[in-house]
Amino acid sequence: MINRAVTLTYFYLLLYIVLSTVVILYNKWVLSTKHYGFPYPITLTMIHMAFSGSVAFILVRVFKVVTPVGMTFKIYVSSVVPISALFASSLWFGNTAYLFISVAFIQMLKSLMPVATFLMAILCGTDKPRCDFFLNMVLVSIGVAISSYGEIHFNLAGTAFQVAGILAEALRLVLTQILLQKKGLTLNPLTSLYYIAPCSFLFLSIPWILLEKPEMNQATTKLNFDFWVFFTNALCALVLNFSVFLVIGRTGALTVRVAGVLKDWILIALSTLIFPDSKLTVLNVTGYGIALSGVVIYNYLKMKDSPPSDTTSEKQKLPTFKERKLERKASDVFDHSKDESGGMSSLLTTVDEEAPLTSSGDFLTFFKPTRRLVFVVKSRIHG
Repeated sequence: MINRAVTLTYFYLLLYIVLSTVVILYNKWVLSTKHYGFPYPITLTMIHMAFSGSVAFILVRVFKVVTPVGMTFKIYVSSVVPISALFASSLWFGNTAYLFISVAFIQMLKSLMPVATFLMAILCGTDKPRCDFFLNMVLVSIGVAISSYGEIHFNLAGTAFQVAGILAEALRLVLTQILLQKKGLTLNPLTSLYYIAPCSFLFLSIPWILLEKPEMNQATTKLNFDFWVFFTNALCALVLNFSVFLVIGRTGALTVRVAGVLKDWILIALSTLIFPDSKLTVLNVTGYGIALSGVVIYNYLKMKDSPPSDTTSEKQKLPTFKERKLERKASDVFDHSKDESGGMSSLLTTVDEEAPLTSSGDFLTFFKPTRRLVFVVKSRIHG
């Protein structure tokens, strides 16, 4: 007889992989001038923020699914505002990269996320230099350099935007730990969207007014804006953010990281089929393999250093529908796939990327839940 719990766990993992892949490819398709033809990444990201913030407001204020945290004006200005600015920047830069470089190459560049996070943590004083970590960072960097050298359609502007997005996300993760964790403030997926999305939207409106609005006004042809395309795109990004938490609550951060690696390979393969201009070379694959080995070792070292209690999350089961409280601790994780979709996978804690409020990333966010991790709905509505 098939174990229902195991089957459900595998279903959640499959859901996460599928959603993350769909969001990233969907964003690329929408932004590409060779496909849907809406080359306005800031506008697309603002749509994601507006949609996610609206859904969060309705669930928190109208349906009262969760109770807002004790957010004061001082904490909001000193912590949430700078974190929102960095989050908006990471999504803006990450989505802009789709205009210049392929999805496959973007996924390879995302391997630099642990490098950026480690360096930012050292600069901000939240981590100490370690020889084993440093050697892994060198290995990852060499792998990415080889992949870049082997990229047929290498574009300096696209690479610069993607790297800038990675640096902004890394700094956001570190500042989240400094500004929020030390103040004892924890935000669940819903309250994260509630507080961060509107502020990120406002920050994005500044570059939008200066850069994209004039260009959109001067467009000689009518903008290709299909309501259902943008609605489904934003919906996929939102659901992806929640799916990450659903998977972590069922399994654990390590399992999601492993699934993220599998997803990256699937995404790279699919992108070469869907977008003909995306070509892989032997150097691409070799370099990415080297970088990935460094990321795997990094994950192993981080998990090895984690407190024993964190490993129990791998055996966690989902809470019942009636359990209404989410209590979790932001942990030391990196964003491996900043989903670039503007998905907000756990905006305020640790994250992966893949699923940016998307990510990101593959705005995907990783955190290690405590034993009392509970969310409002059984499906736990995540880059």
